[in-house]
Amino acid sequence: MSMRTQRPGSAQERTGVSSSDIARTLFVVFGHVLGRPPAFAITAWDGSRAGPDDANTTIDIKSPIALRRLLWQPNELGMARAYIAGDLDVEGDLIGALEQTFSSAAPVEESRAVGVHERVEVLRAAARLGALGTPPKPPAGEVKLRGRLHSRRRDADAVSHHYDVGNDFYRLLLDETMTYSCAYWTADPSPTFTLADAQRAKYELICRKLALRRGVRLLDVGCGWGGMVMHAAENHGVNALGITLSREQESLAKQRIHDAGLDDQIEIRYCDYRELRDESFDAISSIGMAEHVGAVAFGEYTGTLFRLITPTGRLLNHQISMPDGASRAKGAPTFIDRYIFPDGELQPVGNVVNALERAGFEVRDVENLRENYYLTLLAWLENLRANRGEAKRLVGDERVRTWELYIAGSAAAFNTGHIGIHQTLAIKPDNGRSGLPRIRTQWLCES
Repeated sequence: MSMRTQRPGSAQERTGVSSSDIARTLFVVFGHVLGRPPAFAITAWDGSRAGPDDANTTIDIKSPIALRRLLWQPNELGMARAYIAGDLDVEGDLIGALEQTFSSAAPVEESRAVGVHERVEVLRAAARLGALGTPPKPPAGEVKLRGRLHSRRRDADAVSHHYDVGNDFYRLLLDETMTYSCAYWTADPSPTFTLADAQRAKYELICRKLALRRGVRLLDVGCGWGGMVMHAAENHGVNALGITLSREQESLAKQRIHDAGLDDQIEIRYCDYRELRDESFDAISSIGMAEHVGAVAFGEYTGTLFRLITPTGRLLNHQISMPDGASRAKGAPTFIDRYIFPDGELQPVGNVVNALERAGFEVRDVENLRENYYLTLLAWLENLRANRGEAKRLVGDERVRTWELYIAGSAAAFNTGHIGIHQTLAIKPDNGRSGLPRIRTQWLCES
């Protein structure tokens, strides 16, 4: 469209860029930020479009503010802020678009920062599009914790930020077992094998690995809403202590245990694992908790669990891992750290094994459940989208968009192998005695 035919107040008058060039300019800008041409298409606030004609996903840039966010934070955090605030939207296959990002991302040692030339070009384009200005205020859900890293107070604040969203919100997201960790899909998802079935199968797998039976005292570190301890008490007769740093989890877990008539077998305690002193346990499960510990405190974590467990006692550590080659560059703020898991840290499974052995444990088995977590996340995303209206009423639109991005991004990361999840079984040896049968199939079938 020429200058003479452009209407007053049009995109060209506001930005100095013709309508047909706005999406094309944004496409170039995203290419500079990503370090490669985007695999997705782009539509701009004026309705223009650029990118592959056969793209499965379109990024809809609703305002120059989205570009301004990227200028001030040219990484995943800037993109996430724009998505959460509604400055940009995604039409089409969100998981697929994120999978393309993970699949094409170079390892840290091969990646490059945006160069001076690209920065200049991006700034020039932003100026033409009217996107220059002071940094936009981040969406309200962003958090930056204070205090010493992995102190008890700061860890409690981190857990509260994520888990004290509200039990009603988690009821919409999860299933009737209220389990917020990787399920075990022994059959394909179907109306006859549901997410709840897969979660119960996961609990049963852990119970068998730990050889739980009547008379055993179990500690569940990071017990959530009590799913593991309830399954172990109901199906294997154990006495159990579950600990959590979420007040909302503590409250609901206690209520669920009371309603199930299990008060005489299970105690739920608001407690940091480091506060456990003169107690001992025959078995310990830690399901999706160790990701919060961080490398700096991981030796204290494994050492504490070793002290708490009896000789020949078993530990099952169920933890998300990140291969060395996929690790993010240190120092760059991430969406997950600012909005989802403050201070969370993923480690290579080898580091976990080494830490357990340094503490005195003997590692007996490591199992990767990566594909199972992908299916679990798909089920959670389906639940969230099916209950979007109620979720927005409970926690607001920005938080719902935050969780949708988090779940979809996690699904993409698991499906591409960018991250994994491992169950690591370890024992506390007693003068060389392990207490395990020699053959894996034998101890896995113990009841």
